[in-house]
Amino acid sequence: MYKAYQNDERLDAGLRPNEYNDPDDKVLVWPDLVYIEFIALILFQVFLIVWSILVAAPIEEPANPAATPNPSKAPWYFLGLQEMLVYFDPWLAGVLFPTMIILGLMAIPYMDINKKGDGYYTFKERRVGIFIFMYGWIVLWLFLIIVGTFFRGPNWNFFGPFEYWDTHKVVALNNVNLSELFWVKLLGKGLPSNILVRESLGFMAVGIYLFVLPVILVKTKLKQTYETYGPTRFVSLMIFGLGMLALPIKMYLRWAINLKYIVAIPEWFFNI
Repeated sequence: MYKAYQNDERLDAGLRPNEYNDPDDKVLVWPDLVYIEFIALILFQVFLIVWSILVAAPIEEPANPAATPNPSKAPWYFLGLQEMLVYFDPWLAGVLFPTMIILGLMAIPYMDINKKGDGYYTFKERRVGIFIFMYGWIVLWLFLIIVGTFFRGPNWNFFGPFEYWDTHKVVALNNVNLSELFWVKLLGKGLPSNILVRESLGFMAVGIYLFVLPVILVKTKLKQTYETYGPTRFVSLMIFGLGMLALPIKMYLRWAINLKYIVAIPEWFFNI
């Protein structure tokens, strides 16, 4: 970011960015670049071999089927996914969202139409792209890893920074589904026996969020964006953008009103 700040100052002054290279000054991939990469690979491999010989790996004792670790945590790089499982069903947190992360990273070069900032660091010319990336990287990934590492204790309960990890801690969590909030608490009735009727409000909420909201944005705030990007790129941006916003929305709903699922159909193993 400091290099981006420097380049922004230089560009405002009418100068070239620090990373500017003469287009005629070219370096061959073979052998110049490949040789450097190959030498770096060999040196790093030697370093890892020496490190593995001199330093003992922090391996725990063999697994004991009679004693389950509490808390049982995934490796730190998977704790973000494990924390997502608190708020979403496994098919969403463990399958759909990771797939969207991979596809979204692959789709960035095809959705990006901003030709500025190629080959040099800049913030002013890449505000939206940098914000989206930092939001996804810090809020949707690093934040979840930090929460799972330092704030989740026995039984996956939430503990404060200096709170004792009591294995006998019992937290009363009255998580309810949207259908229960609507039919039981709001209308004072029992849940309908028909699944589609019971979850009709949840389907409407999901449908409005995924299909109606993008149309409203096209007609209002994002009209110019739609005309600039075109329908294909815009739809892709909406899919990934709404997916990125779904996680904090669901987290806030859980914290605020103890909402468990917007659509809950355990009969079909389908929950949102």
